[in-house]
Amino acid sequence: MINRDTWTRQIKDFEEEPFPPDIKEREVEIPLSLDVRRAITLIGPRRSGKTYLMFLLIKKLIEQTRNVIYLNFESPELKTAEPNDLSTFLDVYFSIYPERVREKSYFFLDEIQNVEGWESFVRSLLDKGNSVYVSGSSSKLLSKEIATQLRGRSINFEIFPLTFKEFLGFKNEFFDLTSLSTQQLSQIKKYTHEFINFGAYPEVVLTESKRLKEKILDEMVEVTIQRDVMERYKIRNEKSLRILFKALVNSREFSVHSFYNFLKSIGIRISKNTIYFYLQILEDSLVVYPLKKFSLSYKGEEQSIPKIYMVDNGILRAYGIDNESKLLENLVFTELLKRYGFKNLRYLKINQKEVDFVVMDRKKVKQLIQVCYDVEDFSTKNRELRALIKAGEELKCRNLKVITWDYEAREEFKNRKVEFTPLWRWLLEI
Repeated sequence: MINRDTWTRQIKDFEEEPFPPDIKEREVEIPLSLDVRRAITLIGPRRSGKTYLMFLLIKKLIEQTRNVIYLNFESPELKTAEPNDLSTFLDVYFSIYPERVREKSYFFLDEIQNVEGWESFVRSLLDKGNSVYVSGSSSKLLSKEIATQLRGRSINFEIFPLTFKEFLGFKNEFFDLTSLSTQQLSQIKKYTHEFINFGAYPEVVLTESKRLKEKILDEMVEVTIQRDVMERYKIRNEKSLRILFKALVNSREFSVHSFYNFLKSIGIRISKNTIYFYLQILEDSLVVYPLKKFSLSYKGEEQSIPKIYMVDNGILRAYGIDNESKLLENLVFTELLKRYGFKNLRYLKINQKEVDFVVMDRKKVKQLIQVCYDVEDFSTKNRELRALIKAGEELKCRNLKVITWDYEAREEFKNRKVEFTPLWRWLLEI
């Protein structure tokens, strides 16, 4: 039970200092108001910047109205909130600001999913003509849950770690690709190296010390496993879950059957259904992404062995992965994820030839992408191109791209034009 004095302090503290002084802009556009009575939900992995996006919206709103309130339900004062406490908060809020009873207010509710029955509270606010913004980590606020709890009365925005353009903006760096000096190009490549090795979590990007970056990443991974997965789902077999997560981070493709046999070989007995369940909850955490193989049939896609990617390269760093090709491919995936959404991405295999990414738009193939760190080796380049050209012919797609670390060219191969683009340029052009 949270008393009225605590709610009063929360409201007054926000009034005195509504947001931090230095808030960085993001590329994602969140509407400040809606004509329809729907909540705006910001959903994403832990530490992806959802709270600061709320602060950015609040900063803009306060220029138009003072009827704004922000509450963080993960704060020590509010983390024990119960359903009745929400009614108490509203009573205190309107007793402090009685004029707002008949006016529209903007409620920013951070991690409110920790409070049982929060959805009824949000619906009641919407019914009275208010605007509501809800943010939550993957631990309890997933889009599939929101759809049920708010009965279709929400518009969802997925918030990921920074894009490369946002990464540069956080460092107050801006480049014009049409007129780069040698020094500027060198600077971009330096930042690209940092981006691929440490990832794009805002807190990590704003931290200069390499050692501190690594400590932050270690802590983020631990909190994700412990709080967002184990505590939420009351997982008892901690060892199996941790082994699974480590296996996923280190895997390219993942077979439940193979992993089941591996656990069996080291004396860990666990059912395949449990492994499938663990895999699903790690995916629900918005940290692990099992990418399906492209197929013209639903059954073909669902039965395919997925390729495994992480939401951010920082997770790979936390597990000591420094393989350049793996880091590059995972980074390309994360940028495609941010731009096109997971439902529009696949990989492809044709006669043992693989294309890393199939980018779709409404189920129509839009682009085929190979990722190749070094194309200087003739056999490697030839293998990648053969797969890409074959896929282009099969899927009737002429937009063919190879993303490299530093090679740039436009070449013709078997009467098909292929564009080779260095990572830094692709990140700034996408």
